[in-house]
Amino acid sequence: MHAAKMASWKNWLPVVKAEDEEDLVDPQATLREKCQTKGHIESLYNKYQECNDRVNGRSRTSETCMEELFDYVAELDHCVAHSLFNKLK
Repeated sequence: MHAAKMASWKNWLPVVKAEDEEDLVDPQATLREKCQTKGHIESLYNKYQECNDRVNGRSRTSETCMEELFDYVAELDHCVAHSLFNKLK
């Protein structure tokens, strides 16, 4: 895009700055901590950790624990998504 056109777009976009960065709390991080304590998500995390320990305990293996990781992260994100957008301004 031409530089002059890009500069004109900057005039249309609002600039948002935090009043005090120390007071900022990431609602997603807070919700993830809360969701991690739920039984089924905690159990998926434990499965992932068991797999990780098993893989790290072997010198040669083709196992990767990707399935366990994806299952855990998908459930965690699903839990967070239920409340996250209500907390955003």
